[in-house]
Amino acid sequence: MFGTYASLLLILVASLVVGQGVFAVCGRLEWSWLAPPVGLAVITTVAWGTVRLPGEEASALAAVAVLLLASLALLRGRTGGLLDAVRIGLPVAVAALLAASLPFFVEARFGILGTGLNPDMSQHLFAADRLAHGEGGKLLSQGYPLGPHSLVVATTKGTGASLVHAFDGLALAISVIAALTPLALFSRIAGSRRVAGALLVGLPYMVASYLIQGAFKETMEALFVLAFSIGLHELARGRLTSEAGLGVRPASRPALAAIPLVALAVGSAYSYSFPGLLWLAGAAGLWALVELVLVASHDSPAAAVALARRAAPATGVAVAAFALAVAPEVGRMLDFASFETFNPSGAGLGNLFNPISPLEALGIWPSGDFRLDPGAGAMPAAGFYLGAALALVALGYGVAWWLRRGERAVPAALAAAAALSAYAYIFGTPYQGAKSIVIASPLAMLIAARALLSGEPLIAISGVTGVIARRRGGLPGIAARLAMPLQAALAVAFVAAAAGCSLLALINGPVGPATYSPELTKLRPVLGADSTVVLAPKHLLADEHGRDYLVWELRGGRVCVDQAAAPSPSPPPHGAAHVITQGAGQTPPFTDLELERRAGPYALWRRRPAPRGHGSCRLISPGGRANPAGDWAVDSMNRPWPR
Repeated sequence: MFGTYASLLLILVASLVVGQGVFAVCGRLEWSWLAPPVGLAVITTVAWGTVRLPGEEASALAAVAVLLLASLALLRGRTGGLLDAVRIGLPVAVAALLAASLPFFVEARFGILGTGLNPDMSQHLFAADRLAHGEGGKLLSQGYPLGPHSLVVATTKGTGASLVHAFDGLALAISVIAALTPLALFSRIAGSRRVAGALLVGLPYMVASYLIQGAFKETMEALFVLAFSIGLHELARGRLTSEAGLGVRPASRPALAAIPLVALAVGSAYSYSFPGLLWLAGAAGLWALVELVLVASHDSPAAAVALARRAAPATGVAVAAFALAVAPEVGRMLDFASFETFNPSGAGLGNLFNPISPLEALGIWPSGDFRLDPGAGAMPAAGFYLGAALALVALGYGVAWWLRRGERAVPAALAAAAALSAYAYIFGTPYQGAKSIVIASPLAMLIAARALLSGEPLIAISGVTGVIARRRGGLPGIAARLAMPLQAALAVAFVAAAAGCSLLALINGPVGPATYSPELTKLRPVLGADSTVVLAPKHLLADEHGRDYLVWELRGGRVCVDQAAAPSPSPPPHGAAHVITQGAGQTPPFTDLELERRAGPYALWRRRPAPRGHGSCRLISPGGRANPAGDWAVDSMNRPWPR
C-alpha cells in the first residue's frame, strides 16, 4: 500500500507543479485546472527522453526532479487562486482516489491490476524492467510508446516502490487528475453537484472498466483528449493562458497561447504514439473549421480570413514546438504502424470476447465486465437498452445545451471521436473500436453532466423565458414552469445510473500478484514446445488470479498449473518435460527430475529421461488474451491432469 500511494503522490505533485509552471511560462499566473494533465504530459515526455541515458531510472528521476524544482522556483509568489483551488479540488481528489482504489479495497491487497481480465500488464512490467536495466526488448524494438513505462521506472527510484505498485500509483494518479480536469468547467457549479459531475467525467463506465484491467495507456489518452478539448474551449474564450475576465491583467505572451495544448499533444505522442494524435488533430481541425465557417456566414469571408490571420502566430509557434518535441519519436512511430494490433486481417479481439457496443461510451451499462453482451449477466437485456436510452436523452440534451451557449469546442471533439470510432469499427478491429470508445466516453459524459448539473435549463438559454414570463397560461407557460423540474429529474436519473455503473465496474476489478519478476518470462525460450508443469502457492491460485498470470507469462508453450502443496499425480502429466517451482526451498513432488537452473524466485526442473513428444499440457496461444488459462487448463485440485 505504501509503495502505491507514495508513487501516486510523487506523480500527482510533479504533475500539478510542472503543469502550472508551463502556464506561468505562457503568461498565466492564476491557477488552471488544466495544469495537472499538462504536467503529466510533460513529465512523461521528459522521463522517456532521459531513461535511456546512463543511470536509467536515476537519470529519469533526476530530470523530473529538476523540472519540478525549476517550476517551484518559477511559481514562488506568482500563482493566484490556490486557496480556492484547494477548497474546490480537495474533495474531488479524495473522492476520486477512494473510488479508483476500490479494486484494491475489495480484494484487500495491492497487486497487478487486471490479472484475470487482461494479462497485458505482463508485457508492460517486462518492458519497464528492461528500461530500468538499460536493456532493450520486443516493445522497444517495435516502436511501442514507452513514456508511461519510463515515468514508472523513475517513480520506483524516487519512492522505492516495486514496478507493480508504481504502475498502480500511475493508474490512481491518472484517475485523480482526470477528475480534477473538468473542474475548469465545473468550478461554478455548487457543492455536491460539482463533485458528482467531476467524478462522472473522470471515471465514466468505460474508463473505470479499463482502469480495473490495468490499461493505463488508454486511460491516459482519454485524459489527454479530455483536457485538450477543454483547452480548446478555454482558448476560444481567451482564458487558456490569459487571465482576462479574472480581474487581473491579460497575458502578455499571445504567441504562446496554445503551448499547453502542445504539451498535451506531445504527451499523447509519447504515451499512445501516432494514433493518439488523431483525436487531438480531429478535435482541433473540426472546431477550427466550424468557427471559420460560422464567422464567414454570419459576418463575411473577409472576417474569417482576419480571424485566421490573428490565430496564425500562435498556431505557427504551436506547430513548430510540437514538431521539435516529437521529432526524436518519428522513426519509432513509423515502426509502431506495423504493430500487430493494427492488423485488420487478424482476429483483432485482444482480450475481448466479441465486439462491444458503442453505447457503452454513454456511461450507463449495468455490467461488472464491459466485455459481456446485454443480458449475459444478472441484468436483463432490456435494462441495458433502457439505460442506453436514458444516456442518449442526456447526451442529446447536453449537445443542445452547449450549442445554444455557443460553446462548440467540446462537441466538436466528441464528433471527431465518434468519427474515429466509426472508422475503427468499419475498417479496423474490434479491439481498436473498444479503445476508441474509452477515449470518447469522458467527452460524452462531460457534455451531458455539465448541462444537467449546471442549474440552467435549456429553455432559459434559448432566450424564450423572458417572453413566456409575460404570459400567464398556455403551453409555453407550462413548458417554462416544467423546465427546471424536468431537468432535475433527468439529472438525478442519469447521475444515479451512470455512477452506479462505474461503481459496479470498479468493485469487480481483479487484483493479481503483488510481486513481479521478469525471470519467468525469460524461461520461455528454454521451455520450447514441450509441456511444462508450474507448481504455484495456494494463495496465488486461490486469491490472486495466479493461473491466468502464470500461463500468460509462459505463453507460446504448453502449460499446466498445479498447487504446490496439493496431492499431485506421480509421475507428472504425460509427456511433461519441465516443472517450475516458486519460492526458496520449494521442490517438486516428483522423483525423476533434476534441477536445470534457478531464475530469480523460480527453479526450473528437467525430467529425466526426457519424454517423447510435446506432452499433453494445453498450448497457450499468445492471442488468447480473453481467457489465457482456458476452460480446461486446471490443476489437480479440480480435475485430473489432461492425458
